[in-house]
Amino acid sequence: DKMFTPSAPGDFTSYSVRDGYLDAIVRGMQLGLLGKNDYDNLTQCDSLDDMKLQLQSTTYGDFLVNEPSPLHTPVISEKCTLKMVEDFDYLRQNSVYPLSKFLDYITYGYMIDNVVLLIAGTLHKRDVGELKEKCHPLGLFETMTSITVGQNIVELYNEVLIDTPLAPYIQDHLTEEDLDEMD
Repeated sequence: DKMFTPSAPGDFTSYSVRDGYLDAIVRGMQLGLLGKNDYDNLTQCDSLDDMKLQLQSTTYGDFLVNEPSPLHTPVISEKCTLKMVEDFDYLRQNSVYPLSKFLDYITYGYMIDNVVLLIAGTLHKRDVGELKEKCHPLGLFETMTSITVGQNIVELYNEVLIDTPLAPYIQDHLTEEDLDEMD
């Protein structure tokens, strides 16, 4: 009688249990990518509304369906970004370690950019609500929404930097005194 032992990483005996669902999702997403014919059809479009119609026959068809005409480039960019973030979050929520940790690492760069934007904006007395609108959706985190307009840079450090997934990387290298010098 052999005792059951957990399989080692890379072992195919547990692949379907651990990674099969996510693998199928990623393969499905890959099949949904635009092909040469799709791109050829898009090059024939005379307007952004023509492009919207052309995309409706692909897996990308539904992300612009509720947008009124005339369609503008910033709207397309925003909707593409939101679609990518939605798909990324779905993969991240359904992944297990070590992939889940790797996907977390991908978001850290966006979190850093968002924090820098908030700190710079706070230093220049800009409206925090306006700054939050400019933050990249992949770098959003819970404590960002708790920031109020009247905060100073030290409160921003205590409430945001210390309570984020970035804290282990920032705590030993940035202090409140450093922030006071920036202010």
